[in-house]
Order: sequence, then structure tokens, then C-alpha cells
Amino acid sequence: MATPATPVAAEPAPAQRADARRNRKRILDAARELFADQGFETQMDQIARRAGVGVGTVYRHFPTKDDLLAALIDDRFEALAAAAAAGLENADAWAGFEGFMRSSAAMMAADRALSEAMGERPEAMRAAAERVNLPELTGALVERAKAEGGLRSEVIWEDVPGLICGMGRGMVEGRVGPLSMSWERYLAIILDGLRAPGETTLPD
Repeated sequence: MATPATPVAAEPAPAQRADARRNRKRILDAARELFADQGFETQMDQIARRAGVGVGTVYRHFPTKDDLLAALIDDRFEALAAAAAAGLENADAWAGFEGFMRSSAAMMAADRALSEAMGERPEAMRAAAERVNLPELTGALVERAKAEGGLRSEVIWEDVPGLICGMGRGMVEGRVGPLSMSWERYLAIILDGLRAPGETTLPD
């Protein structure tokens, strides 16, 4: 007697797939807004309400809050990689480098609480950066600006994420402490320090 063939699951209809993509985007947008406002203490049911979906839909897309944060980290690094690629397209190498630094700082300032949560997961951030080739793109921006003479020669690409993360921590601490500084002012001081030729030799 022939063995009955195993039924093959039907592919989701295009309308269903499109609906799932829309829901996923709503969830990510809501999570980004709430994390920016309330930090990582935001609850999944709050995200569901903000997104206008059921909490079960949130859990189908993101089984845990860490999964949701990982997706937001990926989104952030994809945007950073796009900003770096745009900088490499700029005919002026210094302007391209400066534009990338400005985009990076603006992203961090837009959702400081999310940036703080991301900072507590350095391994996830490193993996996300490598998936989009951000170290290579940042290195190309740095070497190009140095070759043109706009960026001081001692700068290495690893300085860039360190400076951006340091600025982010300074902005968060300034918000809850006695001092405050706009990210634009903070960035202007950093960029002046990076300009060639520089007055002080940088330590190794």
C-alpha cells in the first residue's frame, strides 16, 4: 500500500506577506519611539498598543524583548552603513567623513535611551557592524580623508566608533546630571580635534 504523500504547506499569499511586513515595521517603529522615551524598561504590551497590533503579533515577530532590540540594532547599523556609503560618494573626502560623523551623532541623539541600551550589548553591536561591513566602510572614509589632507594622519578607523559612543555617553549623562551640551556643539569640538594637522601628537 502506497504511503500517503506528506502535504506541502501552502505559501503565504502575497497580501498576507505584505501585511506581516507592515506589522513588523509598525512594531519596530513603536519600539524605537518607546525605547527612546522610556528606555529598555518598556514592556511588550506597551509596544503592541503603540503599534496598533495585538501583543501576540509582537511575540510572533519578536519572541523576546532582546530579539526586538537586536532588530533595532540591525536597523541602526544598516542606516550607519548607508551613511558611510554616501560619505564615500562625496567628491570632498573631508565633507564625506564629516557627513558620516554628523549622521552618526544625529541618530544617537534622536533616541538616547535606545543608544544607551545598545551600549550594554557590545557583542551584538559588533556583530551588527560586521554584517553590514561598517568597519571597512569607516576605514575607507578615514583613509580617504587622510589622503586628501583633511583628517590628521594619526587617526585610525577604530577612533571613530569610540568617539561616537563617547559622545553618546556624554549626552546621556549630561541629560541626567548638572551639565548639558547639544550634540551639535559636542560634535563640532570633536571634528576640530580631528582636523589636520592637529596641535598635539596623539598617543598610540
